[in-house]
Amino acid sequence: MHFYGTQTVNEKGHLTIGGVDTVDLAHSYGTPLIAYDIALFRERAKAFKETFKNAGIQAQVAYASKAFSSIAIYEVAQQEGLSLDVVSGGELYTAIAADFPRERIHFHGNNKSYTELQLAFDEKIGCIVIDNFSEIAMVKEIAEIRKESMKVLIRVTPGVEASTHNYITTGQEDSKFGFDLKNGQADEAFKQLYDHPYIGLLGMHCHIGSQIFETDAFRLAAKALMDKMVAWREQHQFICTVLNLGGGFGIRYTEEDEPLHPSAYVEEMTSVVLAMTREFQYPIPEIWIEPGRSLVGDAGTTLYTAGSTKEVPGVRKYIAVDGGMTDNIRPALYEAKYNAATANRMNVPHSDPVTIAGKCCESGDKLIEEAFIANPEEGDLIAIFCTGAYTYAMASNYNRLPRPAIVFCEDSEHQLVVRRETYEDVIRLDIPLQLAKRGEKI
Repeated sequence: MHFYGTQTVNEKGHLTIGGVDTVDLAHSYGTPLIAYDIALFRERAKAFKETFKNAGIQAQVAYASKAFSSIAIYEVAQQEGLSLDVVSGGELYTAIAADFPRERIHFHGNNKSYTELQLAFDEKIGCIVIDNFSEIAMVKEIAEIRKESMKVLIRVTPGVEASTHNYITTGQEDSKFGFDLKNGQADEAFKQLYDHPYIGLLGMHCHIGSQIFETDAFRLAAKALMDKMVAWREQHQFICTVLNLGGGFGIRYTEEDEPLHPSAYVEEMTSVVLAMTREFQYPIPEIWIEPGRSLVGDAGTTLYTAGSTKEVPGVRKYIAVDGGMTDNIRPALYEAKYNAATANRMNVPHSDPVTIAGKCCESGDKLIEEAFIANPEEGDLIAIFCTGAYTYAMASNYNRLPRPAIVFCEDSEHQLVVRRETYEDVIRLDIPLQLAKRGEKI
């Protein structure tokens, strides 16, 4: 069995995370519960930063917080000297609540509202990543009305398709994101921005997809953007000072996955940039990247309590848990794969194939089609690994199920950072019907 970060098995045969017994966590906070190994987050953050430092390149490593957004994780990101990538007013508001340094906040999104952009100006954030022509008009209008400056990047689609699921590819020409490099959109965006008195155009941004295991696509994307940067210098005497190459670095969900070390992605991208800056005598830009999943994905483990079982002779055995697609939609959404273990009986052979099913009223609510765990018994603690990214972030109240609690584990200590929703929370926004009874005047 593959362990992640600080995970071990203690003398009781229980899975531990950050030196904390998962059985104790379940007793303390209940299940479903997402437990984060914060030491692993810190280790990954340092690895990305050290690779740039060793290459002698100025860089910003921005946590792509759409993977998992909370005040506490923003605080850890700040402790590690990361920047922050937000994609909505809600994520920006969370960053403000965490008192994250505004100059290190980058605001993404393909349909930012006028109100969201105003909030970005109010907080004097570090950068807005411009995604479309409507946004150019809004940013210019707000800047001109306020007579306030804002730094921006132009998001482009470089025409590079990464080897990943169709739902999480973003760099190809047919994408809802950004300005196309090949059809002139990016050039037009540049012309509308580069000499505006209140707009500080820093350079370009691209993001080619998620859960990517090879480096070729990153090299191609870096080359495409560098080619355009050289062209803008020749045509407009403009020098891009920032090159943002996005994120999408893969992690190991199952034994089939073969992710690279964080340094491998960075080294490949920077090698292209350095080679081209030498070739064209171009000033080396500051490089920004946006790891999200690769910081929090395998740092998170979801703990469930096993409930009912059902055996279909000759077909499969189901074990139901007290969560499901409400706290992890990924298997139902795009057939994401996971590994699991019986956390309270780790030393028992994990050789029984079962289907781990959720409790939602949907046939497709299956977290793992074939999980090899200890022969499941009602009340067992089932751990599903690598659930730190895009699980709680996409959680819902389907079937009116409350969303789970989240705990951070580090140095044998644990802290609740997101409390479990209650039934009262679930109905908090409901408004009872107040229309008059039939026959009465309203």
